[in-house]
Amino acid sequence: MAIVSRDRVARQFAEQRRRAIGLYRRANAAMAGGVGHDLRYNDIAPTYVTHARGSHKWDVDGNEYIDYGMGNAALLLGHAHPAVIEAVQRAVPNGLHFGNDHPEMLDWAELIQSLVPSAERVRFTNSGSEGATLALRLARAFSGRDRVLRLEGHFSGWHDAVGRGAAPPFDAAVSLGIPAATLAATVVVPADLAVIERTLADNPDIGALMLEPSGGSWGTVPLTHAFNRSLRELTRDREVLLVYDEVITGFRYSPGGYQALIGVVPDLTVLGKIVTGGLPGAVVAGRADIMDLFAFTGDPRHDRYQRVTHQGTFNANPLTVAAGVATLRLVADGAPQARADRLAEQLRAGMNESLVHHRVAGYVYGDSSVWHVYVQAYPGTGASSLDQVRTSDASTLKSIPAPAVTAFQRHLQIRGVDVLSSTGGVTSAAHSDEDIQRTIEIFDDVIRAMVDERLVATLV
Repeated sequence: MAIVSRDRVARQFAEQRRRAIGLYRRANAAMAGGVGHDLRYNDIAPTYVTHARGSHKWDVDGNEYIDYGMGNAALLLGHAHPAVIEAVQRAVPNGLHFGNDHPEMLDWAELIQSLVPSAERVRFTNSGSEGATLALRLARAFSGRDRVLRLEGHFSGWHDAVGRGAAPPFDAAVSLGIPAATLAATVVVPADLAVIERTLADNPDIGALMLEPSGGSWGTVPLTHAFNRSLRELTRDREVLLVYDEVITGFRYSPGGYQALIGVVPDLTVLGKIVTGGLPGAVVAGRADIMDLFAFTGDPRHDRYQRVTHQGTFNANPLTVAAGVATLRLVADGAPQARADRLAEQLRAGMNESLVHHRVAGYVYGDSSVWHVYVQAYPGTGASSLDQVRTSDASTLKSIPAPAVTAFQRHLQIRGVDVLSSTGGVTSAAHSDEDIQRTIEIFDDVIRAMVDERLVATLV
Protein backbone atom coordinates (compact mmCIF):
# COMPACT_ATOMS: atom_id res chain seq x y z
CA MET A 1 0.00 0.00 0.00
CA ALA A 2 2.80 2.40 0.89
CA ILE A 3 4.67 1.67 -2.34
CA VAL A 4 1.56 2.38 -4.42
CA SER A 5 1.15 5.69 -2.60
CA ARG A 6 4.75 6.66 -3.28
CA ASP A 7 4.30 5.86 -6.97
CA ARG A 8 1.23 8.07 -6.98
CA VAL A 9 3.23 10.94 -5.51
CA ALA A 10 5.90 10.50 -8.19
CA ARG A 11 3.24 10.50 -10.90
CA GLN A 12 1.64 13.63 -9.49
CA PHE A 13 5.03 15.31 -9.29
CA ALA A 14 5.69 14.42 -12.95
CA GLU A 15 2.24 15.52 -14.10
CA GLN A 16 2.87 18.98 -12.65
CA ARG A 17 6.20 19.25 -14.50
CA ARG A 18 5.65 18.24 -18.13
CA ARG A 19 7.67 21.14 -19.54
CA ALA A 20 10.42 20.54 -16.97
CA ILE A 21 10.71 16.91 -18.05
CA GLY A 22 11.16 18.04 -21.65
CA LEU A 23 13.86 20.50 -20.60
CA TYR A 24 15.58 17.79 -18.60
CA ARG A 25 15.83 15.61 -21.70
CA ARG A 26 17.60 18.50 -23.43
CA ALA A 27 19.81 19.07 -20.40
CA ASN A 28 20.96 15.45 -20.29
CA ALA A 29 22.03 15.73 -23.94
CA ALA A 30 23.89 19.01 -23.46
CA MET A 31 25.03 19.35 -19.83
CA ALA A 32 27.36 17.02 -17.97
CA GLY A 33 25.29 15.35 -15.25
CA GLY A 34 22.18 17.12 -16.51
CA VAL A 35 22.18 19.83 -13.80
CA GLY A 36 24.21 22.88 -12.84
CA HIS A 37 24.66 21.90 -9.17
CA ASP A 38 24.50 18.47 -7.55
CA LEU A 39 21.79 19.58 -5.10
CA ARG A 40 19.46 20.33 -8.03
CA TYR A 41 19.41 16.73 -9.24
CA ASN A 42 16.02 15.03 -9.36
CA ASP A 43 15.48 11.72 -11.17
CA ILE A 44 12.20 12.97 -12.69
CA ALA A 45 13.22 16.56 -13.44
CA PRO A 46 14.90 19.42 -11.60
CA THR A 47 12.95 22.58 -10.88
CA TYR A 48 13.38 25.08 -13.71
CA VAL A 49 12.50 28.51 -12.32
CA THR A 50 11.44 31.36 -14.59
CA HIS A 51 11.08 34.22 -12.12
CA ALA A 52 10.89 35.06 -8.41
CA ARG A 53 9.64 37.93 -6.27
CA GLY A 54 9.85 38.36 -2.53
CA SER A 55 9.28 34.99 -0.87
CA HIS A 56 7.80 33.23 -3.92
CA LYS A 57 9.09 31.76 -7.16
CA TRP A 58 7.49 30.20 -10.25
CA ASP A 59 8.67 27.36 -12.49
CA VAL A 60 8.32 26.71 -16.24
CA ASP A 61 5.09 24.79 -15.68
CA GLY A 62 3.47 27.65 -13.80
CA ASN A 63 3.82 26.07 -10.35
CA GLU A 64 4.20 28.64 -7.57
CA TYR A 65 6.31 27.99 -4.47
CA ILE A 66 6.81 29.58 -1.10
CA ASP A 67 10.59 29.53 -1.27
CA TYR A 68 12.78 28.54 1.66
CA GLY A 69 15.85 27.97 -0.52
CA MET A 70 16.29 31.70 -1.04
CA GLY A 71 19.12 31.36 -3.55
CA ASN A 72 20.95 28.80 -1.40
CA ALA A 73 20.45 31.14 1.59
CA ALA A 74 21.88 34.18 -0.23
CA LEU A 75 18.71 36.28 -0.24
CA LEU A 76 18.04 37.56 3.27
CA LEU A 77 16.01 40.39 1.73
CA GLY A 78 14.05 38.08 -0.54
CA HIS A 79 14.00 37.70 -4.30
CA ALA A 80 14.40 40.78 -6.50
CA HIS A 81 14.48 43.34 -3.70
CA PRO A 82 13.77 46.70 -5.38
CA ALA A 83 16.79 48.52 -3.88
CA VAL A 84 19.19 45.77 -4.96
CA ILE A 85 17.71 45.52 -8.46
CA GLU A 86 17.88 49.30 -8.83
CA ALA A 87 21.53 49.35 -7.74
CA VAL A 88 22.45 46.74 -10.34
CA GLN A 89 20.44 48.56 -13.04
CA ARG A 90 22.35 51.76 -12.27
CA ALA A 91 25.64 49.91 -12.62
CA VAL A 92 24.89 48.08 -15.89
CA PRO A 93 25.13 51.05 -18.31
CA ASN A 94 28.64 51.84 -17.02
CA GLY A 95 29.96 48.43 -18.14
CA LEU A 96 29.61 44.82 -17.07
CA HIS A 97 33.28 44.29 -16.34
CA PHE A 98 36.37 46.49 -16.39
CA GLY A 99 39.28 44.22 -15.57
CA ASN A 100 40.31 47.00 -13.19
CA ASP A 101 39.61 48.10 -9.65
CA HIS A 102 36.91 50.74 -9.24
CA PRO A 103 35.87 53.18 -6.49
CA GLU A 104 32.71 51.31 -5.47
CA MET A 105 34.70 48.26 -4.37
CA LEU A 106 36.21 50.43 -1.62
CA ASP A 107 32.71 51.29 -0.39
CA TRP A 108 32.00 47.55 -0.24
CA ALA A 109 35.24 46.75 1.58
CA GLU A 110 34.67 49.49 4.15
CA LEU A 111 31.09 48.36 4.78
CA ILE A 112 32.31 44.83 5.49
CA GLN A 113 35.02 46.20 7.80
CA SER A 114 32.44 48.20 9.72
CA LEU A 115 30.20 45.18 10.31
CA VAL A 116 32.40 42.07 10.71
CA PRO A 117 34.69 42.00 13.79
CA SER A 118 37.46 39.95 12.14
CA ALA A 119 37.57 42.06 8.96
CA GLU A 120 40.69 44.16 9.55
CA ARG A 121 41.38 43.63 5.84
CA VAL A 122 39.36 42.00 3.06
CA ARG A 123 40.05 40.28 -0.25
CA PHE A 124 37.41 39.56 -2.88
CA THR A 125 36.85 36.25 -4.67
CA ASN A 126 34.20 34.83 -7.00
CA SER A 127 32.54 32.14 -4.86
CA GLY A 128 32.45 30.63 -1.42
CA SER A 129 34.55 27.70 -2.61
CA GLU A 130 37.18 30.11 -3.94
CA GLY A 131 37.09 32.01 -0.68
CA ALA A 132 37.63 28.86 1.37
CA THR A 133 40.50 27.81 -0.91
CA LEU A 134 42.17 31.17 -0.49
CA ALA A 135 41.65 31.24 3.28
CA LEU A 136 43.38 27.88 3.64
CA ARG A 137 46.26 29.02 1.44
CA LEU A 138 46.64 32.06 3.69
CA ALA A 139 46.48 29.94 6.84
CA ARG A 140 49.15 27.56 5.60
CA ALA A 141 51.39 30.41 4.50
CA PHE A 142 51.09 32.31 7.78
CA SER A 143 51.40 29.32 10.10
CA GLY A 144 54.08 27.54 8.09
CA ARG A 145 52.13 24.31 8.63
CA ASP A 146 50.43 22.33 5.88
CA ARG A 147 47.71 20.37 7.62
CA VAL A 148 44.19 21.56 8.40
CA LEU A 149 41.76 20.27 11.02
CA ARG A 150 38.09 20.02 10.09
CA LEU A 151 34.99 18.78 11.92
CA GLU A 152 32.67 16.00 10.82
CA GLY A 153 29.81 17.18 8.65
CA HIS A 154 31.15 20.65 7.96
CA PHE A 155 30.96 21.89 4.37
CA SER A 156 33.24 24.56 2.91
CA GLY A 157 32.82 24.09 -0.82
CA TRP A 158 33.70 21.52 -3.45
CA HIS A 159 37.46 22.15 -3.77
CA ASP A 160 40.14 19.54 -3.13
CA ALA A 161 41.44 21.14 0.08
CA VAL A 162 38.19 20.18 1.83
CA GLY A 163 37.90 16.88 -0.01
CA ARG A 164 36.78 14.90 2.99
CA GLY A 165 34.73 15.48 6.11
CA ALA A 166 31.50 16.87 4.68
CA ALA A 167 29.60 13.63 4.11
CA PRO A 168 29.56 10.28 5.91
CA PRO A 169 31.70 8.24 6.06
CA PHE A 170 33.69 11.31 7.04
CA ASP A 171 37.14 9.79 6.49
CA ALA A 172 36.39 9.04 2.82
CA ALA A 173 36.86 11.42 -0.09
CA VAL A 174 33.70 13.30 -1.11
CA SER A 175 34.52 12.86 -4.80
CA LEU A 176 36.61 11.04 -7.32
CA GLY A 177 39.63 12.91 -8.60
CA ILE A 178 41.08 14.23 -5.33
CA PRO A 179 44.77 13.33 -4.89
CA ALA A 180 45.61 11.15 -1.92
CA ALA A 181 48.30 13.62 -0.86
CA THR A 182 45.70 16.39 -0.69
CA LEU A 183 43.37 14.26 1.39
CA ALA A 184 46.23 13.46 3.76
CA ALA A 185 46.61 17.19 4.49
CA THR A 186 43.15 17.26 6.08
CA VAL A 187 42.41 15.78 9.51
CA VAL A 188 38.73 15.20 10.33
CA VAL A 189 37.45 14.71 13.87
CA PRO A 190 34.09 14.86 15.71
CA ALA A 191 33.00 18.17 17.23
CA ASP A 192 34.31 17.14 20.63
CA LEU A 193 36.59 19.54 22.49
CA ALA A 194 38.56 16.78 24.18
CA VAL A 195 39.18 15.04 20.86
CA ILE A 196 40.12 18.32 19.19
CA GLU A 197 42.56 19.21 21.98
CA ARG A 198 44.17 15.78 21.84
CA THR A 199 44.41 15.90 18.04
CA LEU A 200 46.11 19.29 18.07
CA ALA A 201 48.55 18.09 20.73
CA ASP A 202 49.39 14.98 18.72
CA ASN A 203 49.68 16.79 15.37
CA PRO A 204 51.88 19.89 15.68
CA ASP A 205 51.85 20.24 11.88
CA ILE A 206 48.19 21.38 11.95
CA GLY A 207 48.15 25.11 11.27
CA ALA A 208 44.44 25.89 11.08
CA LEU A 209 41.03 24.70 12.18
CA MET A 210 38.25 25.51 9.71
CA LEU A 211 34.58 25.14 10.59
CA GLU A 212 31.07 26.43 10.12
CA PRO A 213 30.48 28.11 13.50
CA SER A 214 26.74 27.34 13.58
CA GLY A 215 27.46 23.65 12.93
CA GLY A 216 28.11 21.24 10.10
CA SER A 217 26.25 21.79 6.81
CA TRP A 218 24.67 25.15 7.76
CA GLY A 219 23.70 23.92 11.22
CA THR A 220 22.40 20.46 10.34
CA VAL A 221 24.81 19.25 13.03
CA PRO A 222 24.50 22.22 15.41
CA LEU A 223 27.18 23.73 17.62
CA THR A 224 26.72 25.91 20.69
CA HIS A 225 28.02 29.37 21.50
CA ALA A 226 29.95 27.88 24.41
CA PHE A 227 31.64 25.34 22.14
CA ASN A 228 32.80 28.13 19.83
CA ARG A 229 34.16 30.18 22.71
CA SER A 230 36.10 27.19 24.04
CA LEU A 231 37.41 26.48 20.55
CA ARG A 232 38.71 30.04 20.30
CA GLU A 233 40.64 29.62 23.57
CA LEU A 234 41.98 26.24 22.54
CA THR A 235 43.21 27.36 19.12
CA ARG A 236 44.76 30.51 20.55
CA ASP A 237 46.62 28.49 23.18
CA ARG A 238 47.91 26.11 20.50
CA GLU A 239 48.77 28.93 18.06
CA VAL A 240 46.42 27.38 15.51
CA LEU A 241 44.52 29.76 13.24
CA LEU A 242 40.75 29.68 13.67
CA VAL A 243 38.99 30.01 10.32
CA TYR A 244 35.25 30.63 10.27
CA ASP A 245 33.24 29.66 7.22
CA GLU A 246 30.46 32.24 7.50
CA VAL A 247 29.27 31.85 3.92
CA ILE A 248 25.73 31.25 5.24
CA THR A 249 25.87 32.69 8.77
CA GLY A 250 27.56 35.94 7.71
CA PHE A 251 25.09 38.86 8.02
CA ARG A 252 22.24 36.37 8.60
CA TYR A 253 22.81 35.62 12.29
CA SER A 254 23.52 39.29 12.96
CA PRO A 255 24.80 42.23 10.91
CA GLY A 256 28.29 41.09 11.90
CA GLY A 257 27.61 37.39 11.43
CA TYR A 258 27.86 34.57 13.92
CA GLN A 259 31.10 35.94 15.34
CA ALA A 260 29.52 39.25 16.31
CA LEU A 261 26.52 37.47 17.80
CA ILE A 262 28.60 35.42 20.23
CA GLY A 263 31.64 37.67 20.70
CA VAL A 264 34.24 35.36 19.17
CA VAL A 265 36.72 36.84 16.70
CA PRO A 266 38.30 34.24 14.40
CA ASP A 267 41.62 34.82 12.67
CA LEU A 268 40.13 34.47 9.19
CA THR A 269 36.55 34.50 7.90
CA VAL A 270 35.05 33.42 4.60
CA LEU A 271 31.92 35.38 3.63
CA GLY A 272 29.57 34.64 0.76
CA LYS A 273 25.98 34.78 -0.43
CA ILE A 274 24.44 37.72 1.50
CA VAL A 275 27.67 39.73 1.24
CA THR A 276 27.11 39.95 -2.53
CA GLY A 277 23.36 40.55 -2.48
CA GLY A 278 22.79 37.29 -4.32
CA LEU A 279 25.25 37.71 -7.21
CA PRO A 280 28.41 35.61 -7.63
CA GLY A 281 31.23 36.48 -5.28
CA ALA A 282 32.72 36.03 -1.84
CA VAL A 283 35.17 37.60 0.60
CA VAL A 284 38.08 36.50 2.72
CA ALA A 285 38.43 38.75 5.76
CA GLY A 286 40.90 38.59 8.58
CA ARG A 287 43.65 39.89 10.79
CA ALA A 288 45.81 42.55 9.20
CA ASP A 289 49.06 40.69 9.87
CA ILE A 290 47.76 37.58 8.09
CA MET A 291 46.22 39.53 5.22
CA ASP A 292 49.52 41.39 4.79
CA LEU A 293 50.75 38.25 3.05
CA PHE A 294 49.06 39.67 -0.06
CA ALA A 295 51.15 42.86 0.09
CA PHE A 296 53.68 43.84 -2.57
CA THR A 297 56.95 45.36 -1.37
CA GLY A 298 58.68 46.06 -4.66
CA ASP A 299 61.42 43.57 -3.76
CA PRO A 300 61.37 41.01 -6.61
CA ARG A 301 62.46 38.14 -4.41
CA HIS A 302 59.86 38.88 -1.72
CA ASP A 303 57.10 39.44 -4.22
CA ARG A 304 57.87 36.16 -5.97
CA TYR A 305 58.57 33.88 -3.02
CA GLN A 306 57.31 35.44 0.18
CA ARG A 307 53.75 36.50 -0.52
CA VAL A 308 50.42 34.78 -1.20
CA THR A 309 49.38 35.17 -4.82
CA HIS A 310 45.77 35.56 -5.83
CA GLN A 311 44.04 36.39 -9.10
CA GLY A 312 40.45 36.32 -10.34
CA THR A 313 39.14 37.99 -13.46
CA PHE A 314 35.76 38.80 -11.97
CA ASN A 315 36.81 39.62 -8.40
CA ALA A 316 34.67 42.54 -7.16
CA ASN A 317 33.04 43.00 -10.55
CA PRO A 318 30.84 46.13 -10.76
CA LEU A 319 27.47 44.34 -10.71
CA THR A 320 28.32 42.20 -7.69
CA VAL A 321 29.68 45.22 -5.85
CA ALA A 322 26.52 47.22 -6.55
CA ALA A 323 24.29 44.43 -5.23
CA GLY A 324 26.56 43.85 -2.25
CA VAL A 325 26.70 47.47 -1.17
CA ALA A 326 22.93 47.90 -1.51
CA THR A 327 22.27 44.76 0.52
CA LEU A 328 24.73 45.47 3.32
CA ARG A 329 23.35 48.97 3.78
CA LEU A 330 19.89 47.48 4.23
CA VAL A 331 20.90 44.73 6.67
CA ALA A 332 23.30 46.82 8.77
CA ASP A 333 20.65 47.83 11.32
CA GLY A 334 19.60 44.24 12.03
CA ALA A 335 15.93 44.76 11.20
CA PRO A 336 15.77 42.24 8.30
CA GLN A 337 17.49 39.63 10.47
CA ALA A 338 15.09 40.20 13.35
CA ARG A 339 12.08 39.75 11.09
CA ALA A 340 13.47 36.59 9.45
CA ASP A 341 14.39 35.17 12.86
CA ARG A 342 10.89 35.76 14.22
CA LEU A 343 9.28 34.06 11.25
CA ALA A 344 11.63 31.07 11.47
CA GLU A 345 10.85 30.67 15.17
CA GLN A 346 7.13 30.59 14.36
CA LEU A 347 7.74 28.08 11.59
CA ARG A 348 9.83 25.77 13.76
CA ALA A 349 7.23 25.89 16.54
CA GLY A 350 4.36 25.10 14.19
CA MET A 351 6.22 22.26 12.54
CA ASN A 352 7.15 20.75 15.89
CA GLU A 353 3.50 20.90 16.98
CA SER A 354 2.63 18.92 13.86
CA LEU A 355 5.28 16.26 14.57
CA VAL A 356 4.02 15.92 18.15
CA HIS A 357 0.42 15.67 16.96
CA HIS A 358 1.31 12.82 14.58
CA ARG A 359 3.67 11.24 17.14
CA VAL A 360 6.52 11.29 14.64
CA ALA A 361 9.97 10.33 15.87
CA GLY A 362 11.53 13.61 14.84
CA TYR A 363 11.90 17.29 15.61
CA VAL A 364 12.56 20.65 13.98
CA TYR A 365 15.51 22.73 15.13
CA GLY A 366 17.75 25.61 14.13
CA ASP A 367 19.06 29.03 15.09
CA SER A 368 18.37 32.47 13.70
CA SER A 369 16.44 32.22 10.42
CA VAL A 370 17.43 28.60 9.74
CA TRP A 371 15.28 25.49 10.16
CA HIS A 372 16.08 21.78 9.86
CA VAL A 373 13.82 18.75 10.11
CA TYR A 374 15.18 15.49 11.49
CA VAL A 375 13.01 12.39 11.29
CA GLN A 376 13.74 8.75 11.83
CA ALA A 377 12.98 6.63 8.81
CA TYR A 378 10.43 3.86 9.21
CA PRO A 379 10.45 1.56 11.18
CA GLY A 380 12.68 3.62 13.48
CA THR A 381 14.62 2.80 16.63
CA GLY A 382 11.63 2.11 18.83
CA ALA A 383 11.95 5.39 20.69
CA SER A 384 9.12 6.21 23.07
CA SER A 385 9.95 9.90 23.62
CA LEU A 386 11.53 12.77 21.77
CA ASP A 387 14.35 12.83 24.32
CA GLN A 388 15.36 9.44 22.94
CA VAL A 389 15.16 10.76 19.36
CA ARG A 390 17.26 13.90 19.79
CA THR A 391 20.86 13.41 18.74
CA SER A 392 24.08 15.28 18.11
CA ASP A 393 25.61 12.48 16.08
CA ALA A 394 26.76 13.87 12.74
CA SER A 395 26.33 10.62 10.84
CA THR A 396 22.74 10.25 12.05
CA LEU A 397 21.71 13.84 11.36
CA LYS A 398 23.26 13.76 7.90
CA SER A 399 21.98 10.31 6.92
CA ILE A 400 18.20 10.48 6.70
CA PRO A 401 17.57 7.83 4.03
CA ALA A 402 17.25 9.18 0.50
CA PRO A 403 13.71 7.82 -0.08
CA ALA A 404 12.43 9.79 2.92
CA VAL A 405 14.23 12.96 1.85
CA THR A 406 13.01 12.68 -1.74
CA ALA A 407 9.42 12.02 -0.62
CA PHE A 408 9.54 14.97 1.78
CA GLN A 409 10.74 17.34 -0.93
CA ARG A 410 8.27 16.10 -3.54
CA HIS A 411 5.31 16.23 -1.19
CA LEU A 412 6.22 19.83 -0.34
CA GLN A 413 6.76 20.86 -3.95
CA ILE A 414 3.49 19.33 -5.09
CA ARG A 415 1.77 21.52 -2.50
CA GLY A 416 3.77 24.65 -3.29
CA VAL A 417 6.75 24.78 -0.92
CA ASP A 418 10.43 24.48 -1.84
CA VAL A 419 13.36 23.92 0.54
CA LEU A 420 17.08 24.70 0.47
CA SER A 421 18.51 21.19 0.63
CA SER A 422 17.70 17.85 2.21
CA THR A 423 14.98 18.66 4.77
CA GLY A 424 15.65 22.27 5.74
CA GLY A 425 15.50 25.87 4.67
CA VAL A 426 15.80 29.53 5.60
CA THR A 427 13.39 32.38 6.02
CA SER A 428 13.90 35.89 4.69
CA ALA A 429 12.64 39.35 5.57
CA ALA A 430 10.30 39.03 2.59
CA HIS A 431 8.34 36.09 3.99
CA SER A 432 4.96 36.95 5.47
CA ASP A 433 3.00 35.62 8.41
CA GLU A 434 0.61 34.17 5.85
CA ASP A 435 3.51 32.30 4.20
CA ILE A 436 4.44 30.79 7.54
CA GLN A 437 0.91 29.74 8.42
CA ARG A 438 0.35 28.22 4.99
CA THR A 439 3.66 26.36 5.19
CA ILE A 440 2.77 24.90 8.59
CA GLU A 441 -0.53 23.64 7.15
CA ILE A 442 1.26 22.11 4.17
CA PHE A 443 3.90 20.56 6.42
CA ASP A 444 1.20 18.95 8.55
CA ASP A 445 -0.38 17.46 5.44
CA VAL A 446 3.01 16.18 4.24
CA ILE A 447 3.83 14.54 7.58
CA ARG A 448 0.42 12.88 7.69
CA ALA A 449 1.04 11.46 4.20
CA MET A 450 4.56 10.25 5.05
CA VAL A 451 3.28 8.49 8.18
CA ASP A 452 0.58 6.79 6.07
CA GLU A 453 3.21 5.76 3.51
CA ARG A 454 5.43 4.33 6.30
CA LEU A 455 8.34 6.53 5.35
CA VAL A 456 8.85 8.04 8.80
CA ALA A 457 8.82 6.37 12.17
CA THR A 458 6.38 7.14 14.97
CA LEU A 459 6.96 6.94 18.71
CA VAL A 460 6.03 3.63 20.27
